[in-house]
Amino acid sequence: MKLRRAIAAVLGGLLLCLPILGCNKNKDKNVIRLSEVTHSIFYAPLYVAINNGYFGEYDITVKLSNAGGSNNVMTAIASKSADIGLLGPEATVYCHVEGQKDYPVIFGQLTQRDGSFLVAKDPDENFSWDKLDGKHVLAGRKGGMPAMTLQYVLNQRGIDTSGPNFDTTVQFDVMVGAFEGNNECDYCTMFEPTASEFQAAGKGYIVASVGEASGYVPFTGFSAKKSYIADNKQKVTDFLRAVQRGYEYIKNNDAQTVAKVLEKSFTGTSVEAIAMAVENYLSIDAWCSTPVMTEEAFTLLQDIMENAGELSSRADFASAVDNSIANAIAA
Repeated sequence: MKLRRAIAAVLGGLLLCLPILGCNKNKDKNVIRLSEVTHSIFYAPLYVAINNGYFGEYDITVKLSNAGGSNNVMTAIASKSADIGLLGPEATVYCHVEGQKDYPVIFGQLTQRDGSFLVAKDPDENFSWDKLDGKHVLAGRKGGMPAMTLQYVLNQRGIDTSGPNFDTTVQFDVMVGAFEGNNECDYCTMFEPTASEFQAAGKGYIVASVGEASGYVPFTGFSAKKSYIADNKQKVTDFLRAVQRGYEYIKNNDAQTVAKVLEKSFTGTSVEAIAMAVENYLSIDAWCSTPVMTEEAFTLLQDIMENAGELSSRADFASAVDNSIANAIAA
């Protein structure tokens, strides 16, 4: 529950500053300040929408920033330094459980699988999840979706994650370096394109997809304050519609074509590596065909959080999720 308390503490402190921060309003009504939890090909529909000019067709300019963690995204939303957050929906659930007043709501789902891949130090063509029993695994931040989903996968297979070997002490954005530099670490979860690049460099080997093992999970979505959505209904609708067009472009084109569009968002990564990452995510059906989050998916999300010991009570689906815009787009 450490992450939930951290989010609550930071947001509580920010409430004291909101009258001052609120004076620094975004003067350009066509700009959307979007804070993303990390930068990954896992969010490819968003970047395709940016690079193909879909937002521009709706007279929207997206100013993208990388927050490096769901708690930082939620802080940006609370302080009004971001309008919309792209993050794990667990952070929104935490805010509801803590009783935020102008609380954020999830208005669109982007991914329906865990986007991380399990990377080992040695190749393993006959990998099975029971091999993680007793091994040192860098799982991600405690209370974050990557760690909680991996924990759910292992617990469902009878593997104990209560000991120190299920390591949630390493900050998300330094996990890869910690894994590479520590001979005692056996496994690490990585998103794309990092996982494929790590393997291509001969530093490790992708042995499994956490998302494939976990099944369909509402892993990443778009959240904003309910007041922001109410005041900017058309802009938020057009934003989500552009992202949906990004998904449709991916589904209707081969990975190499998609990779060339994404190249601008991943400078320093080869088109071949990007294409491989796209193929990996397509192979596990990672992206949502519709931005609507179902109540069934939301219940599973909270099952996973509860399994990890991160929920003191459950959030109400009707309060935490606003499907009105997503339903209109999906119709």
